[in-house]
Amino acid sequence: MKSCFTKESKILAHNEKEILYSKLLQSAKEQEEKLQLRLKEVDGLLKEAESCLVALEADCNWEELETGGSVEMVKGRSLEEELENIKAEEEQLKRTLSDLEAENEQMLIWIDQLKEEEKSYQELLERCDFTEWEMTEWSEQRAVFSFLYDSVELTLGFGPPIEGDKFGEDPSRKIVSLNFESLLDEEKAPPSSRLVQRLIFQFIESQGCWQEKCPTMHHLPQALHDVSSVVSRCKVLGEEIEFLERWGGKYNLLKTDIDGTKVKLLFSSVTAHAKFEVTLSLSASYPAAPLPFTVQRQIGNIGEKEISAVLSEVPVGYHYLRRTVSSIHQNLLQSPR
Repeated sequence: MKSCFTKESKILAHNEKEILYSKLLQSAKEQEEKLQLRLKEVDGLLKEAESCLVALEADCNWEELETGGSVEMVKGRSLEEELENIKAEEEQLKRTLSDLEAENEQMLIWIDQLKEEEKSYQELLERCDFTEWEMTEWSEQRAVFSFLYDSVELTLGFGPPIEGDKFGEDPSRKIVSLNFESLLDEEKAPPSSRLVQRLIFQFIESQGCWQEKCPTMHHLPQALHDVSSVVSRCKVLGEEIEFLERWGGKYNLLKTDIDGTKVKLLFSSVTAHAKFEVTLSLSASYPAAPLPFTVQRQIGNIGEKEISAVLSEVPVGYHYLRRTVSSIHQNLLQSPR
């Protein structure tokens, strides 16, 4: 009985399973059909969405082109205006830079000119430093000053001291005597030194009575300055003559001779086929004025006319004698005549 019941139970269970599986299969088929329909609908929707998307993208792209184009045009115009402004600013900057460069060049030229002026003024100051004296003695009764390596001596005699002047330096104190004396050894001194000494005393004698020019100590600084200025100029002249005696050959200068206050310069040039002597008359005012001269022609065609034309172009001033010799050499003795 149990076995029949078991079999019947198995058959019923099998049948129920069969019915259930049939229902499940039917349900699955229905679901499959619904799914297929849904898939078709979705596929249609996808295709429709895709076509809509394509159309939408086309519309969007066109709108973007139109909208973007106008924006780009506006931006383009703005950029063009900005570019034009930048170009204008660039041109202005170039002009400004060019002006600055020109100003810089002018400034550099001006600075160079200032440096040259500074150099010339410095040289002038050095030349105009007329402190050519040294005080070798000072007492209540007298004072002694020396010039030009102790070759010129100035002796002052003072009057009675003024009441209350403990040190004897009151500017109103009188000078009762004033004498210049040459201490140069004429026999041993070179010609240039003797010439310088003559010119200095030429100036001293030309001033008349020095005691009248310098009656009190108040006038002493000016007197020392006046003598120092002449001593300084004449000392430079002596150095120029010594230079020409040593290096005159570079300027076709055969000989430099001194006669009193005159300097004789003998020139000779094979190239110019010329030989002549120029005599320059010196004075204590040297080098403030052109020098009177004479010319003695020995060989060739160079004479007073040619020398006069050259010397007229030589400005007076520092190293006037050397520049005169150099000018004659450069303009008259460098080529055949």
